[in-house]
Amino acid sequence: MAKNLVIVESPAKAKTLKKYLGPDFEILASYGHVRDLVPKEGAVDPDNDFKMKYQVIEKNAKHVEDIYNALKKADVLYLATDPDREGEAISWHLYELLKARKGLTDKPVHRVAFYEITKTAVNEAIKNPRKLSMDLINAQQARRALDYLVGFNLSPLLWKKIRRGLSAGRVQSPALRMITERELEIEAFQAQEYWTIDTDLLHNKKAFLAKLSQYNHEKIKQFSITNAAQAQEIETALRNAANGFLLVTKITKTQRKRNPAAPFTTSTLQQEAVRKLGFTAQRAMRTAQQLYEGIDIGDGAQGLITYMRTDSVNLAQEAVNEIRNFIAENYGAKDLPDQPQIYKTKSKNAQEAHEAIRPTSAYIVPDQIKDKLSPEQYKLYNLIWQRTIACQMIHATLHQVAIDLSCGAENLFRANGSTIANPGFIRVYQEDSDDIVAEKDDKILPEMKEGDRIAITKFITQQHFTEPPPRYSEASLVKALEEHGIGRPSTYATIISTLQQREYVTLEAKRFRPTDVGRIVAKFLTAYFTKYVDYDFTATLEDSLDAVARGEKPWVPLLADFWKPFIALIKHTETNVQRSEITQEAIDEKCPKCNSSLSIRLGKRGRFIGCTSYPNCDYTRNFAGADDATNAAPTVVEGRTCPECNSDLVIKEGKYGKFIGCSGYPKCRFIESLDKPEDTNITCPSCKKGSLMKRKTRYKTFFYACNAYPACKYAVKYPPIDEACPNCQWPILIEKETKSKGKEKMCPQKECGYITQAD
Repeated sequence: MAKNLVIVESPAKAKTLKKYLGPDFEILASYGHVRDLVPKEGAVDPDNDFKMKYQVIEKNAKHVEDIYNALKKADVLYLATDPDREGEAISWHLYELLKARKGLTDKPVHRVAFYEITKTAVNEAIKNPRKLSMDLINAQQARRALDYLVGFNLSPLLWKKIRRGLSAGRVQSPALRMITERELEIEAFQAQEYWTIDTDLLHNKKAFLAKLSQYNHEKIKQFSITNAAQAQEIETALRNAANGFLLVTKITKTQRKRNPAAPFTTSTLQQEAVRKLGFTAQRAMRTAQQLYEGIDIGDGAQGLITYMRTDSVNLAQEAVNEIRNFIAENYGAKDLPDQPQIYKTKSKNAQEAHEAIRPTSAYIVPDQIKDKLSPEQYKLYNLIWQRTIACQMIHATLHQVAIDLSCGAENLFRANGSTIANPGFIRVYQEDSDDIVAEKDDKILPEMKEGDRIAITKFITQQHFTEPPPRYSEASLVKALEEHGIGRPSTYATIISTLQQREYVTLEAKRFRPTDVGRIVAKFLTAYFTKYVDYDFTATLEDSLDAVARGEKPWVPLLADFWKPFIALIKHTETNVQRSEITQEAIDEKCPKCNSSLSIRLGKRGRFIGCTSYPNCDYTRNFAGADDATNAAPTVVEGRTCPECNSDLVIKEGKYGKFIGCSGYPKCRFIESLDKPEDTNITCPSCKKGSLMKRKTRYKTFFYACNAYPACKYAVKYPPIDEACPNCQWPILIEKETKSKGKEKMCPQKECGYITQAD
């Protein structure tokens, strides 16, 4: 009979722990939360010091009963739920249930926290238990009470003022406001025209690009050239001044260091999993939970990463020592800094766990256990492992060069290039970023010296328009939430999934767009509950909850300070705000039926235009857009007809933006990209009939595919070269360029492996 009973949250973790604790310990799972507020009004009583009424969660009642029966036979109870505020609350709820049933009489109860599921960490935690932390428990109770008070009072108001079935959350509402405000920015954006003038240059048989940086002794800025006539005038003047050549006047060489990124926190893990792996934030956290709880990699279940809900970037000294040993053994002393890399946590409230997310052992190399993991487990573990190893490697050293080339006495062009002198940590890992347009300054330039005359191949004069701010992706939204202090590591994925489940936002081309209902809800909350969707207020409230968790602030006065003005505002809005003020927006147009005013209204299928005299007048029509209150006719493509049915071709808008389609749809389904593919004039090596075309993906990257698609589906990622492979005789090669290796020609056939340096 086991003398010790250990309670964890998941059966997967229980299975792993059995391997380490032996026959004297029985491990049972609570299967998550065991108790929650009663799902009706009055569960939190503001008039009685916010007393909270709990009940056992029905689906977990059986597990509570199993734990109670097992406890009868045990001498000691260890509560080992997750090591954060929520886990502390689960342990407390279970403790209260067992105490109420007199199951804890004369039995010691210990709280243990497993930050990693390894034999050493588990046994160390069992040897050093503590008591339940009422500060953490009260912080979680306060958070749950706030969420309840907002949801049970604000949601019914949305039903009355907008439509039935809507709901609002304390943390989700500011996030919705963030997405909606970005959409309004995009709609209000006015594009500005500007022009750039570049030159294609050739030196020692190597082509490179230089940008106009000075004209008539004045520095060229973004809006220095704003129309075609001005651009053409400047280009002509430059041509005349250059007479076919530019003169190298100055060469500036610098060396720059790039430091590795800190090890993962919950937020940065979610961001990178979205960017690099294409995961959702929720999928990343679900997979991380599996890696933490334990996976059988050949010698029984074992935890592969430390606890994944954390905003700390610290690493245990033992872990740092092991990582440094691994680097020295596998990458050499040259990639190991003299002293360990130390990172500082940016968040002042980094209390969710004692360490960053890292592998439990640097020596568990991802590729060695790949066959033991699912594809998504391998991808995420590999990401965490690489980031952790890289964070203790030496910085990358980059050689950068800036070359000024004169075009006459008053004008300058500049060419930028860089090479990696020592890749350092980049050999293992490099962080991605969102919404940043990379400058083409990573080219490898030919060797030049001052006084060299460089031949001009051609001038490139291009028109551009400024672009609106991008919509939020999951990664950039998580980053923005963290920067504003909205939510905490364990809540980011839930915030995003809740907004989608409520149909307040949609994810289109991996970017969030508010729905019509989401817009109206955000507009209502911003107009009438401004304080409660304010970013600073939400962040301050989160800080106050953290102060409760640290024992610096009592929780009941915190709830009282929130509740009194909140409920007063609910009552005022319910009495004084009419539904039409929220769901209708007047437009400067008369009804064609009755001459009453028209307005934009909200219906079951979104916004539409209707008569304000409804129900006396039933005039309605579709709402075409925020800046177009009429049913705009599709734009006909001049001079072309559908190649399949000879109908007119029109410009349409779909899920991934504008495209050309047949006006005869749905009878004819012909479509093509609005961006006309560029012909490389290289014959397709697969079908020998089509030509390889440069095409743009929905993510604005390029690939090269046969124009005989769908009959031929041949495609390559890199620019093709009309040159047969000398190794396998495949009709084409491809050209790939990287910072570390420069331009390389290679065979696109994987089994061939031919690769050589390009000229």
